[in-house]
Amino acid sequence: RAHGRTTVTNVGVAIASVTVVALLLIMAGEAVLSAFNESQLRAKGAIEPPGDVIHTMRWAYPLAFVAMGVEGALTGPAPRDVLMYGLALLGVAKALKLWAITTLGSRWTYKVLVLPNTPLIKSGPYQFLSHPNYLAVVGEIASVAMMVWAPITGVLAAIGFGWLMIKRIAVEDRALGRIK
Repeated sequence: RAHGRTTVTNVGVAIASVTVVALLLIMAGEAVLSAFNESQLRAKGAIEPPGDVIHTMRWAYPLAFVAMGVEGALTGPAPRDVLMYGLALLGVAKALKLWAITTLGSRWTYKVLVLPNTPLIKSGPYQFLSHPNYLAVVGEIASVAMMVWAPITGVLAAIGFGWLMIKRIAVEDRALGRIK
C-alpha cells in the first residue's frame, strides 16, 4: 500500500511540475512579446494611465501558479476526469488568449497603454467581449487548479487575482473612454 501511494504522489508531483513549468515558459514568452510591443507603442506616443496594478500582477500571477503547483504536488494527482476537463479548459483559455493577442497585434501588452486618437479594436473576440484576455486568465487559473488538484490555492488565486483584474479593468476602461 505504501508503494502505491508513493507512485500516486510521484504522478502528482510530475503533473504539477510539468504544468507549472509549461505555464511559466508561456508567461515568459508573453512577457517578451509584451515588452517588444510596449517599446513600439511608447515610441508612437502611447500613454499609460495612473492607478494600474500591473506591478502586483507581475509577481502575483506566476506566484499563483507556483502555489497551485506546490499544493498539487502535495495533494495530487487530480482524478482523471478532472485532469481531462482541466486540460480542455486550458486549451479553450489559451485559444481565447491567443485570439485576443493576435487581434490586438502590436497593441497587446501587459501594461495598459493607449494610443491617443486611435479607435478601439472591435474585431476578433472584442466584438463579443470587452476583456477577453481577462476571461482567458480566469480560465487558466481554474484549469491549472483542476489539472494539478489544487482546490485551496486555486480558489485563493481566483479570488486574489480576480480582485486585481477588477481593479485593472476599471483603469483600462477609464483609459479607453468606456467609463468616466
